[in-house]
Order: sequence, then C-alpha cells, then structure tokens
Amino acid sequence: MSREPKQKIVSMPFTDDPNAASRKKDHINLAFQSQIGQASLDDRFYYEPLLTAHPKNRESETFTFLGKNMKAPLWVSSMTGGTLMANTINHNLARVCKDFGLGMGLGSCRQLLRSDEYLKDFDVRNQIGQQAPLFANLGIAQLEQLLDSKEEYLIDNLLEKLKADGLIIHINPLQEWLQPEGDRFQHPPIETIMRLMDKAEYPIVVKEVGQGFGYQSLRTLLQLPLAAVDFAANGGTNFAKLELLRSDAQKQEIYGQLAHVGHSAEEMVDMTNKLVSELGDNIRCKQIIISGGIQTFLDGYYLINKLNLDGIYGQASAFLKHARGHYEELYQHVETQVNGLELAKAFLKVKE
Repeated sequence: MSREPKQKIVSMPFTDDPNAASRKKDHINLAFQSQIGQASLDDRFYYEPLLTAHPKNRESETFTFLGKNMKAPLWVSSMTGGTLMANTINHNLARVCKDFGLGMGLGSCRQLLRSDEYLKDFDVRNQIGQQAPLFANLGIAQLEQLLDSKEEYLIDNLLEKLKADGLIIHINPLQEWLQPEGDRFQHPPIETIMRLMDKAEYPIVVKEVGQGFGYQSLRTLLQLPLAAVDFAANGGTNFAKLELLRSDAQKQEIYGQLAHVGHSAEEMVDMTNKLVSELGDNIRCKQIIISGGIQTFLDGYYLINKLNLDGIYGQASAFLKHARGHYEELYQHVETQVNGLELAKAFLKVKE
C-alpha cells in the first residue's frame, strides 16, 4: 500500500504585527535605561492592573461643579490681561475648556471695572460656551475700596459684560505689602468678604495667591456659604516672591523669607479633612479647588481622591506654558492630562 509523501511544513512569518521586530529591538536597547529603583516608586497608590479594561478616551461622565457642567476635574486659572499675549492666552484657554469640559477662572479683572479697553482680552464666553463655569476675578483690596465708596454695582456690571457665572476674590496681603505699587488693607479681609456676601446675588469663590490658607482662615471660610474655596497653596506661582523679584535689593534681603511662609496643597487637604470632621453640619462651603504645586495629573488625582469634600484640581503656569502659541500645542497638552486622569482612575487606588 503506497503512501503519499508527507508534505513539508513551511513556517510562515507572523505578519499581523509589522512592527514586532523593531519593537523588540527597542526593548533590548532600552532595557537597562528602563529600570526604576525602589526609592523612586510613587507610594501614594495601590496599582490594580487586574480589575479594569483600558479606558476609552474622553469617557468621563459629566458632573456639576460651581453650578455648571464639567467633564474632567481640572480647573484652568489664567493669570493675565492687558498685555500683548493676553488675548491669545485667554482665548486659547477658554477654547480648550470647551473642548474638554473644564472650568476657568480669569486673571484679575481690575482693569475692566471702569474701562472696556481690555475687554477683548477677557471676553471668552463665546469660546468656553454656556455649559462650563467661567468666573471673573478681583482682589480683596479692590473690593474693599468699592464697598467703602458704595460702588459695588461695578462688580455686577463686570460680571454682566463678561457673562461670568460668579466672582473669585483673591486674598493677597503679603503680595500687596511687597508689591512696589501695592495697596494697604483698611479692614480684615474676612470683614470685606462678609460685607460683599450680604449684598451679592452671585456665587463667590475665595482664593489665595500662592501661599495657601492656615487652619483658622480655612475654618472660617468653610463656614461661609461660598461656592468654593481655591487653595492656591505654596508650590506653584508665589506672588509674594514674584513681587520681591520686582522690588529693590533691600526689601529682597529683609522680606525674602516671607515668600517661604505658607502651606502645601497636601497639608491643606489634611486640614480640610480635619475640619470636615470637627465642624460637621456647620460646614457650608462644600466645594474645593485644590491648586498650588500640582505638577502632574497624578498629583491632582491623588489629592482630589484624598479630600473629603467635592473637589477638582487647578493649574495655572502649566497651562500658561502651552497657551501662548498655536492652539494645537495646548490641545495636545490637555488631552494628555485628561487621558492620564482616566488611566489613573482605571488602575490606581489612593492609599488611605
């Protein structure tokens, strides 16, 4: 009985992955550069690779913050107006807020109280859209002056022409003291805030300018019916130090250490959590913008999940860096941040 000769089996190359050879070569060449020492591990999280599929881009659910809709827990604090770059920066930032569902606080709007010369730099409602939160911004010194002169109607006019949802009040006694052109407060800031709240019919956010709030100040703010407190903690742009750099050598020598006073964002989260436990039902402000030294999406993700109130995290200089040129650069930066947050949400759990 004759048998047919066995056919020779020819091994065919696996062609579904045309980059396989190149990738493997990269793995070999980069293996030694890719080792992470134990001392540099980020120990804030449990890494859970087993329980979730990869997130789909931009799959976050809409949530409400400051009375408006957001899609990512990220707040953009712009810092400028009345300069050559301000129009480009603010409009780019507003546009990216609309594209990714973020919220935005404008830089100081003091110049708009009595003049519309620089209104075009701040007029971004059409770019950000009606759904996202947009807040105007004034310093406590300007509010004190307006209230003393019974001109608080100028604040209402400001919010109307900007179509803003509310007002951010920035508290900056050290900055004003160190600024060559700085104002001097005639009243404690808390008195000015409460005087305005008695008259205002719009949401109010209170923030610092780079050094944060201590325990008693934070305790006081959380018991007011504010829309939110913005930490503006130490670690980001420090306006006391910024003004020192604009000052003379003698002031820099005498007052230099003042720039090193303040609280980190993580310390302020811990203080807030302690106050939540201590004050209980006496807390009336229940939304927090965690800002100041938030360098990466991992920092933001960690702190908003550690906080025992509703919170988002804010950045200013990180956005400013990418907002001065072509919009595509800013878009790519924010897309990376938002995708990173989704990745963290899927695979990282904050250690308690």
